[in-house]
Amino acid sequence: MQITPPGSVKTVIETLQDNGFEAYAVGGCVRDSYLGYEPHDWDITTNARPGEVKSLFRRTVDIGMQHGTVKVMMGREGIEVTTYRIDGKYDDSRHPNEVTFTADLREDLRRRDFTVNAMAYSEKTGLVDLFGGVDDLKAGVIRAVGNAEERFSEDALRILRALRFSARFGYEIEEDTKQAIAKLAPTLSKISAERIREELEKLICSDNPDRLKLAYELGVTSVIFPEWDRMMECEQNNPHHYTDVGDHTIDAIKYAVRNFADIPDEENRILRIALLLHDIAKPVKKFLGDDGLEHFTGHPEEGARMAEDVLKRLKYDNNTIIRVKKLVRYHDEIPALTFPGVRRFIVEVGLSNMDALLLLKEADLYAHTKYRWDEKAGNNQKLDMMYRKIVADRDCLAIRDMKIDGNDLISRGIKPGPAMGEILQKLFETVLDDPAMNDHEILMEALSGMI
Repeated sequence: MQITPPGSVKTVIETLQDNGFEAYAVGGCVRDSYLGYEPHDWDITTNARPGEVKSLFRRTVDIGMQHGTVKVMMGREGIEVTTYRIDGKYDDSRHPNEVTFTADLREDLRRRDFTVNAMAYSEKTGLVDLFGGVDDLKAGVIRAVGNAEERFSEDALRILRALRFSARFGYEIEEDTKQAIAKLAPTLSKISAERIREELEKLICSDNPDRLKLAYELGVTSVIFPEWDRMMECEQNNPHHYTDVGDHTIDAIKYAVRNFADIPDEENRILRIALLLHDIAKPVKKFLGDDGLEHFTGHPEEGARMAEDVLKRLKYDNNTIIRVKKLVRYHDEIPALTFPGVRRFIVEVGLSNMDALLLLKEADLYAHTKYRWDEKAGNNQKLDMMYRKIVADRDCLAIRDMKIDGNDLISRGIKPGPAMGEILQKLFETVLDDPAMNDHEILMEALSGMI
């Protein structure tokens, strides 16, 4: 094991130690270093009180003095230093009512959530692992420190963190910890939508999104994402599917995990959310047809509305909501596979959404049965090919890109207003039909025929 804190972190730890205090890197940075990952953040724990920490460094920021946390500024970098503490009673299932500072590192570590996050390290003392964190890392286990019910009663968000860490590392959740999650899942109703969103998104963007099924089995999603429970319980008895809606969704996301690892992080995030929600409306649109099969007519349109509701409930930003709604709405649609038809489809979907939509369609298809598979795959491939040719040819796909504008219409006596908009739209339709029409003289001649 090689744990090598950055120079700035090492300086802070050594400064504290040189002045007679204990100091360690602690938590996730130690865990990730042990596993060979590069930590995103380094936190330090110490027996020095906040005032003592502030006295040792030239620049500090008070970010949580009541909880013992001071940010030490090393250049532009801020390093959080927190005094060993014992948390008091939790009334809101999230924050302690008060904290008590302690000189005992063990007391500080025992209040932490999971054994793998309850390790500390300094070059002077080496690794401090008082609760079996290394053994659990080796065994691939997420285990609460001490009594699991106590840990989750203190902070209900730890329930989602357990599932997220399980998904991130591919670890199993230890049985007592799992039982405590199931018992205390209802307390997640006290957690803010923003924190639920963060943990849920990290889970589905991990390499093991199937942990969402475990969240369902433990009663977690019934509190934070009840639509998922209905998806898990919605069978699809028709030739296109081999499993329920929830398992189909997981299989589609797992396909993205295996095949789309090289796409940018933001596109991956949007794609995973859209995959999660693409069939959200199937339970409410399901009906038994005259052919004896189950159908879901209209689920993309209703799904876009339901996706918006879910995303707003989870306090997502407007850009995410707009993009995901588009992907859900058009995930099951193939336009007329002519160049005019595909151009119109691109305009409707949005050029910036097309790459993600094609990836979503691919992942969705690979989570279907082989029934009419060649036909479906062929349509997707043809749509992809035509879309890429349209982009490569730089066909006009927006009114603003036409070689005619409002000033040209004004010169012909057309006043700004609805009539001008209608004329520009008609001209745009001619350009979508034939890109060669996007020429100033040709469009001016076409305009003459309209007035």
